[in-house]
Amino acid sequence: MKTTWRLPKGVDELLPPAAWELETLRRRVLDLFVSWGFEYLESPLIEYLDSLLVGGGEDLDLQTLKVVDQVSGKQLGVRADMTAQAVRVDAHSRPREGVQRLCYAGPVVFANPRIAQQSRVPFKAGAEIFGSDSLHADAEVVRLMLAAVERAGVEHPVLLLGHMGIYLSLMQQLAAETDAAIDSGEIFQSIQRKSQSDIAALLPDSELADMLAGLPLLMGDVAVIDSARERLAGAPAGVMTALDELAGLVELIRTDHPEVSLRIDISELSGYGYHNGPVFAVYHPQHGSALAQGGRYDGVGSAFGRARPATGFDMNPKALLSGQAADEVVFAPQVTAAEQAGLNAFVQTLRGQGTPVVQALSAAEQPPPGCRQRLAFADGAWQVIDV
Repeated sequence: MKTTWRLPKGVDELLPPAAWELETLRRRVLDLFVSWGFEYLESPLIEYLDSLLVGGGEDLDLQTLKVVDQVSGKQLGVRADMTAQAVRVDAHSRPREGVQRLCYAGPVVFANPRIAQQSRVPFKAGAEIFGSDSLHADAEVVRLMLAAVERAGVEHPVLLLGHMGIYLSLMQQLAAETDAAIDSGEIFQSIQRKSQSDIAALLPDSELADMLAGLPLLMGDVAVIDSARERLAGAPAGVMTALDELAGLVELIRTDHPEVSLRIDISELSGYGYHNGPVFAVYHPQHGSALAQGGRYDGVGSAFGRARPATGFDMNPKALLSGQAADEVVFAPQVTAAEQAGLNAFVQTLRGQGTPVVQALSAAEQPPPGCRQRLAFADGAWQVIDV
């Protein structure tokens, strides 16, 4: 049996009215970004593979769909993430002195989704700040992230904060103190899974190993930061610096969002491996995976010859679609030549006001499915009536 009408496994399409709902949401989110002073970037869907994988780890490599460029013979990648593209623009295509704010929106492609039912063609919208190492930059990104999900219709979102510097400092010190081979990738994934037993099994017995194995226990409200200081006493200085930064970020966010539901997770290792500072994510208050996430990734642009402090986030607007029907259309029947001019003028007025109108192409054409209004001539004028 022919299957030419089928899509590849995990590849979905948006049909009316969901497609228009996504476009409307994209516009609302981008309007928000631009209103905060972020400049819109339209990056290419494909690039040389080396450029797309800058700063990323094994996860990003596995997620990137690869092809050979028949023009150059080099390997190309279909973007699975757009942060590296923004880094390239800041470092090479549009280098600026001082702070640069960039935003973007577009589809990405996953070669191997990590979740079985996850779409291989999600849509990403995001914003990045380059050139500032201040916690105020991270706080601005978090505030913008909260505003974006709220504009998408999510009420009372939950904000999760962590700091990659804690994990990185512990791992750096562990590598310096032990001669045993350490599989950092496995440890990273075990902490992501919050599996204490797996973490302990991968590490030789030591105080640092106990600290790493205990990271998944350090999650909860803001008081967790003080608990972490106690539990991680004796850790490298970078751990305490990271905890101080995390506490400072909490205070900055609470200044503008005192009502936000805020959670701390010391073992939060989000992203594709390029984050090295505060990390953050927003969740629905009742269910689901992260609606938006991001963090600080200082120095990633060094691969392009320009290492800069950077922080940002992205979100998948497709995951925020409400499933509600789009605005209903009004049906305009076919009329006589004498009536056409008056009908056309009324239709033009309605469309100018934002009301969708479908004009019949023949006398036999019926209103679209679900259409509940039509145009009729009554009392000497064209009017919208219920079907």
